[in-house]
Amino acid sequence: MLEVRDLSVRFGEFVALRDVGLTVEEGEIVVVLGANGAGKSTLFRTINGLIKPASGEIDFYGEKIGGRPANAVVKAGVAQSAEGRHLFPELSVLKNLTLGAYLRRRDRAGIKKSLEEAYELFPILHEKRNDPAGSLSGGQQQMVAVGRALMAKPKLLILDEPSLGLAPLVSRQVLDAVVEINKTGIMVLLAEQNAKAALKIAHRGYVIENGEVILRGTKEELMGNDDVRRAYMGA
Repeated sequence: MLEVRDLSVRFGEFVALRDVGLTVEEGEIVVVLGANGAGKSTLFRTINGLIKPASGEIDFYGEKIGGRPANAVVKAGVAQSAEGRHLFPELSVLKNLTLGAYLRRRDRAGIKKSLEEAYELFPILHEKRNDPAGSLSGGQQQMVAVGRALMAKPKLLILDEPSLGLAPLVSRQVLDAVVEINKTGIMVLLAEQNAKAALKIAHRGYVIENGEVILRGTKEELMGNDDVRRAYMGA
């Protein structure tokens, strides 16, 4: 499992995260809710080794990964599909996917199997495998981004706003895929603008404001919380 304890991040005098605690247990989908600038992306980037924490600990299956380089975190079993997708638009869908397996590049049979699994999850990617990633629709590009993260064969998949900017139907398809990914045994840590849809598929959740966790609970507890409903569900 993932365990984050007393995690703080500073950029100069600015405190981006303050004493954040969070866990993801085996088999779970955990959602992090918060407004833009609340600290969700900073939290994810710190877990992934892209930002060094000022203090606190991040453990993954008992291994301390806080402050370690991003490639070491991926090797430990944590992969992220970042907000904004960050694809290589001129490269084919296939090449974008296989780049996610860079640390496994000698495992040709394993990479082939992972590609088949990605195509099974997102059949349109097989059809478009030779097309430049930049020629795809926004939803299809998001599928490539998620598929690329899965090519690292993670135990924990971190998804930062996977449905951002997508049409409602495509957004549902992406979140349905998250459920299917979780059914294979992969834990999921998710930040999602559509709080209601995210909580429907999650087991538990956290609410972050100004870099601090202000609320945590099961999906039923958060969906029934008046403050959460007003702030994130428009109720």
